[in-house]
Amino acid sequence: MTVAPPAATTQPPRRTRQRVSERIVEIVSDSGEGAQKAGQTFGTVCAKLGNGVWTVEIIPAEIKPPARSRAGASGIRVRFGDHEITNRGDRADLVVAFNEQVLYGRIGSRAYRPGTIVLLESKWAEDPQPEVREQYATALGEFREQGLEVIELPLEKACLEIVGDARVGKNMFVVGLLCEVFGCDIERALAEVREVFGRKGEEVVRSNQELVRRGWAFAEAHVPYAWEVPAWRAGEPVLVMNGNQAVGLGIMAAGMEMVAMYPITPATSVSHYLGRALPVVGGFLHQAEDEIAAVGFAIGASYAGQTACTITSGPGLALKTEFLGLAVMAEIPLVVVVVQRGGPSTGLPTKVEQADLLATLFGAPGDSPKIVIAPATIEECFHFVVLARKLAEEFRGPVVVLTDANLATGVAPFPRPAIDPAWLAPPIDQTPWPTGIAPYDWDPETGLSARPIPGQRGGEYVVTGLAHTRGGKVAYDAFSNQEGCDMRSRKLAALARTLKPPRPHGAEAGELLVVGWGSTLGAIEEAVDLLRADGHSVASLHLRFLSPFEPGLAEIFGRFEKVMTVEINYSDDPAAPLITDETRRRAQLAQLLRERTLVDVDCWSTVPGQPLGPVQIAEQVRARLGAATTSPRGVV
Repeated sequence: MTVAPPAATTQPPRRTRQRVSERIVEIVSDSGEGAQKAGQTFGTVCAKLGNGVWTVEIIPAEIKPPARSRAGASGIRVRFGDHEITNRGDRADLVVAFNEQVLYGRIGSRAYRPGTIVLLESKWAEDPQPEVREQYATALGEFREQGLEVIELPLEKACLEIVGDARVGKNMFVVGLLCEVFGCDIERALAEVREVFGRKGEEVVRSNQELVRRGWAFAEAHVPYAWEVPAWRAGEPVLVMNGNQAVGLGIMAAGMEMVAMYPITPATSVSHYLGRALPVVGGFLHQAEDEIAAVGFAIGASYAGQTACTITSGPGLALKTEFLGLAVMAEIPLVVVVVQRGGPSTGLPTKVEQADLLATLFGAPGDSPKIVIAPATIEECFHFVVLARKLAEEFRGPVVVLTDANLATGVAPFPRPAIDPAWLAPPIDQTPWPTGIAPYDWDPETGLSARPIPGQRGGEYVVTGLAHTRGGKVAYDAFSNQEGCDMRSRKLAALARTLKPPRPHGAEAGELLVVGWGSTLGAIEEAVDLLRADGHSVASLHLRFLSPFEPGLAEIFGRFEKVMTVEINYSDDPAAPLITDETRRRAQLAQLLRERTLVDVDCWSTVPGQPLGPVQIAEQVRARLGAATTSPRGVV
């Protein structure tokens, strides 16, 4: 279908398409206007065309904040380029804003720079309410004083030529606009619209495709800029998904047939994905009545012989604590995915933090050792779930996979994995249990023991959360309790013996080593590359195993003059009132590394509720290198 462009209020701009290595685009709006869907669709189009992509959702803390609210900005950031993109980047190059008020919150977060181009919905200049017109005019002046290049556009008016309600049409209109501005193949965009809306019927698909075409024509007529971002790996088969979807796919690839969870932000979308996909492969998704029931259900399924998974976030982890202790004591395999968010209590439900590491390790009565791993990329969210099932069964206990909101909602492409039959759980063993082997026949060197499965003739035993002997009999004597604690802990040492030392990114030795974990990987490594380009001898080290730690850390730390962690959790500012070296609370990984290596590990951490940027991290490392007097809190 050939579509005539909407009537232009000005002459079509004269422009030359400029080739660039990467761009950062934001779409911001009131909640419910589809900005996130627009960014996800545009990002997916870019990824399928071969660009490296990373998206970050901009989610307000309230479910439905007031319209035109400065604190209620909803939207998405899309960073894409001709190379691998691993983090959100720093200041945006282009912003599409559905009203002017939502921009203030993003400006306060230092998301933009002088020269950032803002494509701003212009209908507010003619709003019936005088106060709205005044707000719009005031904001326009302030934005331009700050160096933003504001281009006013009648986006809604153009959408109303196609749909009756622009709130449900502007998002796909913007997809078409961005595809034209960045020279993306419109046919790929139209195909993606069919992927997104196909289940809603042909009429919905047709309407949204028409919006994409109109947005494309509108950009040609009204937007005076055009860029081309070359493909990175065009033609290579990739998966384009967020971390929660990657977790769900990993569950199926691992052969886990049962997942029990209770909805909790930001983990809930895993259940949305699995609710559609898991039954197709013969699995079962159980939505329990609460977090406690969910983990109990999963432990019951695991005890029966089929390792199960439960998924939650920080508050849910707290509720699951007693049952996790049972899985440790009874030595029942279990995979637990914790999608971290801001705390304490309800905290920041829609925002990112790395705040649950200590709770995961120590939030249990008594000694409750467990394996804890942390994927650093969306691709690793897939593979680490497969790994977690294998570890849970081999070491006979719970394995916690710590992701976070940045990984959960961020979208990125990664090479389509070739499915390996070795990933799948083996068939349940129902051969007779060997005579004379106790249900907890711990190997004295490794603490490992074979596991009887219910139904194995001769393998019947009592499962209890009480201290017990090798035979599973409840026992309160000193020897039995000590032996049980020794063996459950020794399994971590056995796992540690199989791990390899991590390799630093950057210098092998030098001025300073930055240590991180989880989703900060890309931002930290990019910051290190910036500093090395300035002549600094720095490196980074990213840990995936947090219990047990990967070996060789003290030796690696010893090759650097200073060591510091960068984390998204709380630590005291050393310059704050009453804070001394003795009273200072340090970031969570820093605390663990100081205890484990006896190295004076410093830290910089912050809790802004959003992912860290490379320049932001580089500024803090420079402060450590140059003895700067600025507050370590730095930019937010």
